[in-house]
Amino acid sequence: MIKIALASPPFPASINDGLFWMEKLIKAAVKENAEIICFPESYIPGYPGMGAGPEERTEEQLQSALDAACKMAAENGIAIILPMDWHHPTGLLNVAFVISDKGEILGYQTKNQLDPTEDNMWVAGTQRSIFEIKGVKFGITICHEGFRYPESVRWAARQGARIVFHPYFVGSNSSGAELTEWGHKDSPYYEKAMMMRAMENTIYFASSNYASRYPEAASSLIAPDGTCMIHGTYGTPGVVIADVDPALATGLLAKRFKEELYK
Repeated sequence: MIKIALASPPFPASINDGLFWMEKLIKAAVKENAEIICFPESYIPGYPGMGAGPEERTEEQLQSALDAACKMAAENGIAIILPMDWHHPTGLLNVAFVISDKGEILGYQTKNQLDPTEDNMWVAGTQRSIFEIKGVKFGITICHEGFRYPESVRWAARQGARIVFHPYFVGSNSSGAELTEWGHKDSPYYEKAMMMRAMENTIYFASSNYASRYPEAASSLIAPDGTCMIHGTYGTPGVVIADVDPALATGLLAKRFKEELYK
């Protein structure tokens, strides 16, 4: 078993504000014995246009924030999936760093399928990776690519991932519907897509969203049979925590995929 936490922080007003909430939510997760915590998409310095400005996206500021996160991981003994903006010779990437409970950087996953509205924010990544914490293999797919490019999740499942973490952002602080029931038929499709990513691959799917005023989906953990195990409270900052049994994530349906039929 491994206990995972999904964070739902407010939009950070600055990098320092983001680090404040990161530490607060990490401590809440550690109090419940969580071993890994995932934050939403572009958490440091914050999704573009929703808080921190471009002046907080310098290489030095982002590196300093990553160093601070590594220190938090080591001090609290918890692994962290930290989505960030990150400078690269090709341009600004949207990534998710994986930090061990010793504070070591294990690598990062890039967002490879950008939403059409993001083409002027980031450059698309080109690689996919598998990570391992406490003997459990997992993959990461970021927002749009997890919702609309299921191949990103199937790839991870076929490489032995028992969990795919899904940092994302959908919602607004200014307008929108107030959701009250998870997976309601009249709600946006995002939570239904989470169910499909889990059950079509027979793995766990773990999604982390911001606690905005009008979120279009909640931070949610979906079991390999497609049932929602736990989800956050809409619009309320906090963490949701649950035990995951890797043995139940067989990847059966992903492994039965006949790739040769589609070449």
